[in-house]
Amino acid sequence: MTKKNNFSSEFWSQRYEENQTGWDIGEISRPLKAYIDQLTNKDLKILIPGAGNSWEAEYLFQQGFRNVFVADLVKKPLENLSKRCPGFPRKQILHTDFFEIEDQFDLILEQTFFCALPRKKRPAYAKKCFNLLTPTGKISGVLFNFEFTENGPPFGGSKNEYLTYFSEYFRIDILEPCYNSIKPRQANELFFIFIKL
Repeated sequence: MTKKNNFSSEFWSQRYEENQTGWDIGEISRPLKAYIDQLTNKDLKILIPGAGNSWEAEYLFQQGFRNVFVADLVKKPLENLSKRCPGFPRKQILHTDFFEIEDQFDLILEQTFFCALPRKKRPAYAKKCFNLLTPTGKISGVLFNFEFTENGPPFGGSKNEYLTYFSEYFRIDILEPCYNSIKPRQANELFFIFIKL
């Protein structure tokens, strides 16, 4: 497949059809579970971009968060969420490109979407997150912490690189190595909380 097609819905659909979904650990990631477990406001309007099989959305829904939206280019993983969690509102399952969303959210949860973006798309991601968040909104989640490689996705990156994208739009509250990564990802993940400026 040519490089220019690597980020199309067809490319990602094929990955799901061929079960080439190494980013999917089959459950909510530990750093995001720990973060969600300390959230007290169940009314938060939450977006999970590039949500895939949406383990985080399912967990949020189970914990009583009812204002959760998931977005993905590919239908199959969104259908998987609907099957696992039939009560999840269909109108909050968005089969769309993240960059096409027009709405406002209190919180964006990042889990393996940013690492699928080539470097040239990353500044636009930071700006889009800023535009999607309410004035007091936050983006939180996990970023990979290993040298950027052209052989992806996933693509890596570094703390300093991420700061170049997000510092213009966000106050950096936390950006530090995860203490609770699963074994295959130990020392390769950064947990972050960025607050909209």
